Amino acid sequence: MMLYPAMSELNHYIPNRYMLVNVVALRARQIAESAEESGEVLNEKPVTLAIHEVAAGKLDASEMDLTIEENSDPKA
Repeated sequence: MMLYPAMSELNHYIPNRYMLVNVVALRARQIAESAEESGEVLNEKPVTLAIHEVAAGKLDASEMDLTIEENSDPKA
């Protein structure tokens, strides 16, 4: 399956693929958690919604804290 919107369109807002994955994953988790807390039923998957937010220019890497938190529990 092809990525829609195209990667070239997404790269206008996020400079590289690695950072794009991080931004989309973080935003998708935020969307999913918010929907779960409010009991909202999503019509699309959180990742799809996050990708469309990037394509619409609503997100860019400068707006997000992409630092990796270390987990103190090695089994988690």
